[in-house]
Amino acid sequence: MSKASAKKSMSMTRGNPRGVFYDLFDEDRAAELTMRSELLHGLQTWLEGSGSTQTAAATELGITQARVSDIKRGKIDSFSLDLLVRLAARAGLRPRIKLAA
Repeated sequence: MSKASAKKSMSMTRGNPRGVFYDLFDEDRAAELTMRSELLHGLQTWLEGSGSTQTAAATELGITQARVSDIKRGKIDSFSLDLLVRLAARAGLRPRIKLAA
């Protein structure tokens, strides 16, 4: 198959511009997962940039080293929205909510 015919046979569909969670879940669950995902990503970025060990980060966040490992591995189901908000605040990330109609 030539490159030209391979390009013609491939097609992509646009997902929901608000994110993949809106394609997979109902509106309220998707909104919660989107917020949890953003907070978890922020914490992962903070961990990478801190240069701290998982043990030191755990002490700073007030959680166990195993929970820090869960953050690093992106285990979104391991964290509630309210816990992620508290952890982000402890990390100095200043979490905020913005509502849009």
